[in-house]
Parts: sequence; C-alpha cells; structure tokens
Amino acid sequence: MIICPTCQHPNPDHAVQCENCFSALPQMNTCPNCQAPVQADASFCGQCGFNLRQIMAPPPPDMPPLPDLSVPLTPPFTDIPELTDIPELGAPESLTPVSTLPRPPIPPPPSVFSVPSTPLAQIKAQLYHIQTKIPVPIPTGLAVIHIGKPNDRIPPNIDLSGFPNSEIVSRIHADLCLDGETILLEDVGSANGTYVNNQPLPPGNRYSLKNGDRIAFGKGDLVTFIFQIMI
Repeated sequence: MIICPTCQHPNPDHAVQCENCFSALPQMNTCPNCQAPVQADASFCGQCGFNLRQIMAPPPPDMPPLPDLSVPLTPPFTDIPELTDIPELGAPESLTPVSTLPRPPIPPPPSVFSVPSTPLAQIKAQLYHIQTKIPVPIPTGLAVIHIGKPNDRIPPNIDLSGFPNSEIVSRIHADLCLDGETILLEDVGSANGTYVNNQPLPPGNRYSLKNGDRIAFGKGDLVTFIFQIMI
C-alpha cells in the first residue's frame, strides 16, 4: 500500500497516481531484509530499520589495470664503453711559481725616552715660619701634600708638631694641591681653621697661593708661615 503524500489516500502497491487526487506517487522498493515496501528515496526501512543506503550505493568505478612492470620499457643499452676504454689524462703541466714581492723591512721599535718631569715636580717653594724663622721646604713630586700632625689615618708630609703653639693645629689640618704650575691651599676640616692674609679659608675651598701670602694654621696667628717660591 502506498500512502499519497498529498491527500493521505491509501493506494495499492505499484500504483503510479493517487486514485483520489491523481497526484504522482513516490516510487517504491522492497526492503532486502524484511521484504517490506519502502520508498525509493528512504534511508532506513520503516519496519526493521535496515540501512538501505549501503545496499543502494553504487559500486566504486573500476580502477584501470596496472602496467606490467616485468616488461622492460626501454631496450637494453649495448654501446656503453667499458671503464678500461676511458683514455688516460696526461699529467698536468707544472705551474710556474709566482715570484713573491719582497716584504718591507719591519721598522725598529721606537726608542723609549724618559718622560720629562712635569712642572709639578719642578716647582720649588717653601713655608717660612715667622715665629722661629725656620724655612720648611714643600716636598716635590707629590700631587697632594698633607699638613698636620702625626696620626693613624693620614700621616702628614709637613709635620707641624715641633713648632711652638702646635696644639692649635689639627692632626689632619690642610692640604697643598699641585695643579700645573699652581699650588692650591685647602682646609680639610680643621678644628681652628686656616687663614690666608688674615682672612679665613672656608673648609673645602681651594686658594691659589701667590708668592708672599701669609698663612696661619689655627686662630690667633700663633702658627704662621709665609709662602715663598724659590727661583
């Protein structure tokens, strides 16, 4: 029995048109599993659930036959020469060596000259102590000259401990710094100060000494020197 999809009228098997509305009926096939009638475009049987697509799928196309590889594709080569027939190559001609250019002579290393002493080491000056009239030479060859009294931190290059009233002089009192042809005086934080021409020198400031400057280490002008440049 075929049910018309348009008017739902039952029609006998193998009918092409509906008896009621004359609509075209779907084509019917038979389920290969239960022999029940099924529509031609159905995927599964409505009675047994059999997969109709695996039966109705067309078989794969035939593959072309493979060529027979046992038959040689090209005729055998018969004119291949033996390795012994290869002519021997002659020995290569000897190459004429290219004359090398003479190397230039290596110059001798420059002679080592002694470095001349800088103007720092050539400055000759002294501190003339006014109270005792004793000249104190300023050491040469040093960039910084420490003035003070013996101590464990910075030993003085000019020791003032043997002069009268040296108790007002700090152990680390002042420095003389050589800068080219100039000698700079700097108070490094003394307790009683440093004075140049009766004017206090602030700690950390540097004063460029000139010939004849009066320097007092401490207050009261008790330890006083005259800066003198020796010619």
